This record gives sequence, C-alpha cells and structure tokens, in this order.
Amino acid sequence: MSIVAERLNSVKVSPSMAAKARVDALRAEGRDIVDFTIGEPDFPTPDHIVAAGVDALQGGHTRYTSAAGTPALRSAIASKLARENHLTFAPEQVVVACGAKQIIFEALSASLNAGDEVIVPAPYWVSYPDMVAIHGGVPVIVASGPAAGFKLTPEMLEAAITPRTRWLILNSPNNPTGAVYSAQELRGLADVLVRHPRVWLLTDEIYEHYVYGGASHVSVLVVAPELAPRTLIVNGMSKTYAMTGWRLGYGAGPLPLMKAITLLLSQNTSCAASMSQYAAAAALEGPQDCVHSAVALFSQRRDRMVALLGQVPGIDCSTPDGAFYVFPSVQGLLGKSAGRTLATDADVMMYLLEAAGVATIDGTSYGMPGFLRLSFATSMDRIEIGCEKIRAACADLR
Repeated sequence: MSIVAERLNSVKVSPSMAAKARVDALRAEGRDIVDFTIGEPDFPTPDHIVAAGVDALQGGHTRYTSAAGTPALRSAIASKLARENHLTFAPEQVVVACGAKQIIFEALSASLNAGDEVIVPAPYWVSYPDMVAIHGGVPVIVASGPAAGFKLTPEMLEAAITPRTRWLILNSPNNPTGAVYSAQELRGLADVLVRHPRVWLLTDEIYEHYVYGGASHVSVLVVAPELAPRTLIVNGMSKTYAMTGWRLGYGAGPLPLMKAITLLLSQNTSCAASMSQYAAAAALEGPQDCVHSAVALFSQRRDRMVALLGQVPGIDCSTPDGAFYVFPSVQGLLGKSAGRTLATDADVMMYLLEAAGVATIDGTSYGMPGFLRLSFATSMDRIEIGCEKIRAACADLR
C-alpha cells in the first residue's frame, strides 16, 4: 500500500527543473553544454540590494516576521503598485511569500474544492496545470496558437467557462511565448468575465518589466477596475531584480483571499526569510537603473537570437514582445532523420542536446507541441555559439 497520495499520480516533475538536472548531469560528465533552458537573469543581484540584505543580517534582522510579511515591505509593494501599475491596494491587501510560485500555490489551495475548474491558456507556464491538479482542481487547457498570437481570445474564454469554473489564470508577458496582452485585448477578456461573476482572475505579472519595442505591460485592473473584488495580482522579485535565490514573491488582492493565503502561510513556511524581505524593500524603493539596463540588454539578445534562428531551415522563430524567451516552431524539422527520425518536438529537443550540446525545452511541456522554448537570459557569446551549433546540427538532418 503506497504512502503517496493518489492525486500526485497526475502531477509531473517540473520540466524546467528536469532540464536543469539533464544539463547538470552532462556537465558533470565533462560536456560543454550551451544552456538555453535558463529561466532566470544571468547577472548577479544588484549591489545595493545585496547590501541591504547584508545590513539586515548584521543588524540582527534574522528572526520570524509576520506570516504576511513585514509592514515595511508590504507598504513598499503597495507603493510600487500605485507608482508603476496605477493600482490602489492597502498594505493589508498584500501578502509576501517565498516566491510568486508560492502565492499561486496557496491561492489555489485556499480557493479550490474538488472538481473546480481552472482555465489555463496554452502555451502556459509549466506549473499552472499541476498546481491545480494537486489541489483537486481540473485544469481546462485552452490552446491559443500562433494564428492568435499565442493569446486567449474572448471567444475562446467564453467557450471554456462552465458552472464549475473557479479561476482564469492569465500570464502577461507570457512564459514561454513572450506574448503581451494589449489594453484592448485585456478589456475584451474582462467583458467576458463581467458576465460570469463567479469566475476569479489570477494574473501573473512576474515579467512585467521585460517588454520590448512598441509593447507595454498593462495590468488588467487598469482597464477593468470592476474586476478588483475577484482578481489576484501575482508578482515577485526574481526576474526584475535577479533575485531568484532570495525566494521573494507577493500577491495583492481582495482582503478575504489574502487572509486565507496568510492562514496557510502560517501553517507551512511561517514567513518569507526576513533578510530577503529587507532586500526586497530596498529593491522596490531604491534606484531602478538596474532594471532599465537589464531590459536594454535582453532586447539586444532577443534580436540576435531571433535573427540567428531565422537562418536555420526548418525553424520558424517569431519575435517575442516580452519576457526573455523565444518559442520557435520546429515543425519543419519533424520527419527528418539523423540516424533516427524526429517525430516530436521532444525528439528535436533531445537531438539538439545530444548532437549539438544545446539544451532547450520542448513545447509539449508548455501545452503546445511542435515548438521549443529557448531562453536568451544568457550572454551574447553563448547565444551565438549555441545558435551556430543548432544550425550545424539541423544541417545534418535528412
């Protein structure tokens, strides 16, 4: 008789973590692997943020905080949301956790009953469907392909809603595609949600600052403030400030939900690390030059990776508007062979890893077969080397 709960049978290991394990194993064998699976900035946490964390340690701020976070950080987050996103939240409506991922997990834990449905547009961040399943919910996957710009349309949303629908999860800028919803597109989705008052909205805005060209990030509550009583804004420090290892995320939303999330936090992690909270406050309230520099750097890398992949026959790479990933179609490579036939995007992923020493993640893991996700959160030199290796490996296919 197994000790493992039956509901875990439907949960997969995170493909991102699995990809990292593959890369680590090959590097341990002495292989030079160009890693395009990276989901974090490749530069260190800015000095003034690190200094704030060190000051917190040396100042004795190493004890538990309140489960919802320190008053100083919750106020800093509320001020940030007003200043940058034009959203009004009281500090009491803000909860801090060990990463944005935990906020999403606890929100689903606090709100889902067995059989409740959660609409997840595909391509999706790999953890959304599994977190829904862990809590007894049913992920309803709605595919939004390249013809729709990898974005959910109002018609798709309307068709997916049932009497069991509890949440819509929206991620803009999107991981893995880099798609960014415009104000008009958000308004169209909001109009559908207005007609279905039982459906809540979880909007993951972790890549908000990474937008390029003419694209801009807009929070849905700016265009649809009437949804505020049933919307959870999720964000964090990991991507914007290169603080992935500090494990600091936050949510802002209706007070009853935030109290429920805080209750759950009090029973599992107790609180986010106190020194990370001090560093996060310094990040939000300090100079933002580091953010602007990162955006400019990623924009250059994006353009270079798109240009290089565009030269590879069989790969069709569109230019993303946000995040730090490209999501090219590899359907032109399917059916080709280099000793064995590449039948799926996973086959292409493994071929590039084994033959070229380039690590990517298959689109199937994101709910969109026939594509690969490649991160440009790595140096220009590695981008050029990796894309050349991909070109050479694809040239060997027949």
